[in-house]
Amino acid sequence: MAISAEEEETLEAIKRWWNDSGKFVAMGIAAIAVVYFGWQAWQSSRESVTAEASALYDQLSDLVVAEPGQPIAEADRARAQQLISRIKSEYSGSTYALYSALFAARIAVDNNDLETARQELEWLVANAGRSTDPILVAVAKLRLGRVLLAQGQGAQALTVIGGVDAGALAADFDELRGDIYLSQGQREQAIAAYEAALLGGSGSPVLQLKLNELQGSTGAQ
Repeated sequence: MAISAEEEETLEAIKRWWNDSGKFVAMGIAAIAVVYFGWQAWQSSRESVTAEASALYDQLSDLVVAEPGQPIAEADRARAQQLISRIKSEYSGSTYALYSALFAARIAVDNNDLETARQELEWLVANAGRSTDPILVAVAKLRLGRVLLAQGQGAQALTVIGGVDAGALAADFDELRGDIYLSQGQREQAIAAYEAALLGGSGSPVLQLKLNELQGSTGAQ
């Protein structure tokens, strides 16, 4: 189905945001997965992750973990999706499946398929109760909130990101709240959220521009 110029612009914006926050995938997931799977999964008596599941996840990581800002190579996507489907179906009770869903959502965004991205992230969030990794849950909810906003579901996005233990991602959550409030015409709330993101040390290159423009338009009213 053809998409409009406005929809295409929205998709490109979310792709840029997705890749800009890739430090928590390329750096975070690669590092966290090593620590988490090497220690937590080993120690946990509740979860038995087989050597095959680990090998499948390693293959998936090699395909999809790229440098921040770099999309997944076209030739790698089909193989990655096969691995994701297998991990989620055969090892659905493992944390590997949760990380696989996060990768699946990223691939869907690269393919301009926000609905599939939403489904993958919602599945991750719904099944994250077995995960003790707060970063994984926070990243998933942050990205789900961004996808919902791109789909015009601002109110639902606010619900998703409400009450999240954001930790190091607090500034990213504040900026997303600002974007949501702005989409709802709540300018004062948007300004407050953007200012909180700046104070929280956001590295977004466009945050200050958004805040300046919003403050200027608000003052002119």
